[in-house]
Order: sequence, then C-alpha cells, then structure tokens
Amino acid sequence: MNARVAALLVALLALFGGGALYYYQQARTQKPAGVAALGKPLLKGLRAADIATISVREPQAAITLERKESGWVIAERAAFPADLERVREFVLKAIELKVGQAEPLGAADRKRLKLDDAATRVEFRGVDGKPLAAVLVGRKYFKSEPENPDKAIGDGRFVLLPGEEKTVYVVSDPLAQASAKSADWVARAGFSAEKVKSLEYAPAAGDGWKLERAAEDAEWTLAGAKAEKVEPAKANAAAYSLASVELADVLGKETKPEETGLSAPTVLTANTFDGLTYTLRLGALKGENYPATLAVAGDPKPEGKDAEERAKKLAERLSRERALAAYTLLIPKSRLEDALKPRAELLARKEAPKGEEPAKETAKKAKAKKN
Repeated sequence: MNARVAALLVALLALFGGGALYYYQQARTQKPAGVAALGKPLLKGLRAADIATISVREPQAAITLERKESGWVIAERAAFPADLERVREFVLKAIELKVGQAEPLGAADRKRLKLDDAATRVEFRGVDGKPLAAVLVGRKYFKSEPENPDKAIGDGRFVLLPGEEKTVYVVSDPLAQASAKSADWVARAGFSAEKVKSLEYAPAAGDGWKLERAAEDAEWTLAGAKAEKVEPAKANAAAYSLASVELADVLGKETKPEETGLSAPTVLTANTFDGLTYTLRLGALKGENYPATLAVAGDPKPEGKDAEERAKKLAERLSRERALAAYTLLIPKSRLEDALKPRAELLARKEAPKGEEPAKETAKKAKAKKN
C-alpha cells in the first residue's frame, strides 16, 4: 500500500466514522413521539365565556345542556334547570385538561380503549352553534388495575381528539361527569312543605288516613278517630318527610302516565300553617324512585313575629316550586317511606292493664320456664 492509498483510506474512515457518530448523537437526543405535547392543554383555546351548548353523546343516550338567561337547562328534559355547580365544574375541568401521556393509536387499540363506537363524545359549541372543541372519552386509566374497574373511580381517562385518530392521550382527570344520564345533571332542589297543619294519605288502593293538629306545638290526631292515639314520633316523621325534598331525576315529556302509574296515583296532600297546599301524586315505584307530579296552591300568609321575613323566603322559593308542576319528577323512595305507612303503623302502642302481661310475653316466659 503506497502513501497515497493509505491517506485516502484514513480520510474515508474519518468521514464515515464522523457520520456514524453524528447520527448516533441525533438518535440519543431525539424525543419520543408525543413528548412535545406533554403538559399542554388538551382542548386548546376553549374559554368558558364562549360556551353556549354542551352535548354529551353515548352509544345509547344523549344529553344537551344549553345556556339561557336564567341559567343552564337540559334540552331533552323540556328545559328543566341543570345543576349550575356541576356544569361549571365540568367546564373548568375541560379547560384545565392537560396531556399527561401521548401514544400512537392503532385500530385494535381503539377498540380496547373504547375509543371506537363505544366512546362518549363531548362537544362544546358557541352561541352561533359552531363547534369550539370536542373530545372522545374512552376507558378509565389506572396506574394499577383494580379488582372492579367499572366501580373504581380511576386515575385518569383515555381520550381522543377528532382529527387526530392516530394518537391517544391520557389525562389525569377520570371525567366522571362525562355522562349522558339526566340524573347526573339535573338541579336537585325540589320542594319543602314546612309547618304542616294536616297531612292526608290517599293510596291508589286501600284505606288512607289524615293527620292534623290545631297548632305547631299541639299533638297530632287522626281525623275521625276519637279513641285512637297517634304515636308522636311517627306522626312528626310523616309530616316532616315532605320538607326539603330533593329530586333524583326528571322524566322526559314523552313519558306517558300509563307507563309511570300516574294514571291511578297515590296522593299525599299537605296543608301548612302558612296557607299553602302541596299535592304530591305518586306513581308506581321505579327502581328506588317514585314518579311524581307536584302542585302548589294558595297564597302564603305567614303569621307570628317572623311573618315578614318568612314571607320573603317563601316568595323566593314558591316560583321555582310551582314551576315543577310542568314535569314528571323522580323522588327517592327513602324520602317518602314515613309518609306512606299504613294507618295501623301510626298508632301508639296500647299499654296492657297493670298486672296483665301481653300474650306474647306470657308465652315467652312459659316456654323459658318449661325448658
């Protein structure tokens, strides 16, 4: 090998060696796919002031929240008021969502992560109806798999942005409020029959009863029953069951009375010392709730030292309570159990005459003695 050839080989080695070193350094400094998006807002540019409509679409259900002058309402429930705090919380969470992880997404992954037809689509629109942002919500994300993923809250959520079908993002919020169930959105404030003067129970079948009292500090009596005494605690529980009643949900306008049992209802009627009458009609028990309609009649006429203050309080509440008459409500069964008791269960226990023991107690003692 002469000097010229040797010099050429050294030059080629330096060239290719340097090139290899350059590409090696490039590979080491190159960031993994998706790293650039970490920590950045998921829904870029979304502002609370611009949002006029929020729609949540699941495979078998849909809900649309609309912003009106009076507040947020549910379109599918004939503009029934939505829970303002829940809507505000959901909007703020959506705006604050940050990308916690980003990975390539294939067709098989979309199905596994429920980001295909099984996904929940959340869309925000402006006053003009134009889309502001949208996101597909898939499976819950867990740092470690729980025993029951369906019931577990989750450490985050797998999401997909329309137009970016090849990338799945993980956000740190489980987005539990991304639901199309009306029960998750309705304003739960119901009604409150306070200072009850009389309460009448008229079941759809069977005998009913009527509790009444002459004053707020007077004893309860059963109408038409002279010899029967009422158990004070049970009477109070029945009367107070219609105070501060919260709603479980509201049914859609398409629901027929025949489907709810409201065509032949059980009726609870409460008259108050304020001059109001609350008439609550109950249908057949639906799961843990009663379908119901409410009517509030009368003009409030509070009496006593706090009459003026109470009149203002009632005036603020009555407009909302009377508006409930336009809807079929769902009221928790547990809230009404004390008011739906048979007549016999309201009566005070009869005391046995002195020297006489109840038959059951006597039989119990005789059996113990025999053994």
